[in-house]
Amino acid sequence: MARAYGAPGHERNTALLIVKCVLAATLSWWVAHALLNATSPAFAPFSAVLTMNVTIYRSVWQTLRYTAAVVVGVAVQAAIGFTAGPDLFAFMMVAAIALTLGQWPALGEQRSQVATAAFFAFSTYATATTNTDRALQLGQIVLLVLIGCGIGLVVNLCIAPPLRYRSAEQGLHALAAEVEYLLDDMADGLSSGDVDSERAGQWSAAGERAQRAVGQARTGLSTAENSLPFNPRRLLPAHRNYLSFDRYRNVLNALERAVYQLSSLTRSLDRWRETEDTYTYAPVLEASADYARRLRDIAHVVAELDSDTLTEQAEEMRGRAASAQEALQKVLNAAGEYELPLADASRPYGVLVVEATRLMEEFQHTCDVLQDTADD
Repeated sequence: MARAYGAPGHERNTALLIVKCVLAATLSWWVAHALLNATSPAFAPFSAVLTMNVTIYRSVWQTLRYTAAVVVGVAVQAAIGFTAGPDLFAFMMVAAIALTLGQWPALGEQRSQVATAAFFAFSTYATATTNTDRALQLGQIVLLVLIGCGIGLVVNLCIAPPLRYRSAEQGLHALAAEVEYLLDDMADGLSSGDVDSERAGQWSAAGERAQRAVGQARTGLSTAENSLPFNPRRLLPAHRNYLSFDRYRNVLNALERAVYQLSSLTRSLDRWRETEDTYTYAPVLEASADYARRLRDIAHVVAELDSDTLTEQAEEMRGRAASAQEALQKVLNAAGEYELPLADASRPYGVLVVEATRLMEEFQHTCDVLQDTADD
């Protein structure tokens, strides 16, 4: 709670969502129990909480899917109940049909609610004494669901509607931080000649973590984009600069390719010891270490990316990219000066030089993309 109060972030977002769920559930229960005197008032608060989401857009979709699932489940029970009656065979038919319809992909993650609604509807139907009362009870279930979903949407819309544009930045920060850590460790290992199988394996594992961070960054970008539709806060002047996420998508795409190339490089280093028993090209390793440091400096800028200072950061990245290009040229010069067997397919040097060159191309593209988005 202290972290939620002290600064914005995941903890504060979670605390706010809990508060809104409590408010929506309480209002729904009051309407269903005190005003409507419903037989099963719990349907309303349950629906309000179930459809509460981190974005208005997702809340709307969850509401539509959940309502559709409940209507289908109640309709199945009504069709079987009014024709076969509330006996064991009828329940078996309801379960079979509801579970089958629950596989409908259009209902998304709310598919299981078809069977849930059908079972609750059967229980309500079985306790009623007349067909009229049964029809009213089944209709009341749908009404309570609509009330709960409606109250949940209104609460989510009116009380600090979530606008998660910062999650796009945070995803890039986490991804770039993984890349920065890997490049820094590679620079340290290459400069000292410490590229044994254990350390190379650690680099390969770090490359895999960076690839997983790409997926997390894409999830953050998706959350940011989904927080805009139906959200009234996007109309406020303070948020108008964050209504487009093309810059984040472009940078993420470019950085993803750089991560792929970096992972390829670490896999090559991981196989180094399998073919090389000694290191006779220390100057090349030292030049490669300096090159890794230059790339690390670029990743460091991305790890601190901020839309408010994007122009300055893009200019800084241009300078660091030029420095990295110079460092790469030193690697190539050292490879030529010390006559690395680049053409020998049985040895790793040619592959490593090619991978290093491609990696520079991807980092340069990342810098160019950031510069282009800053100029827009």
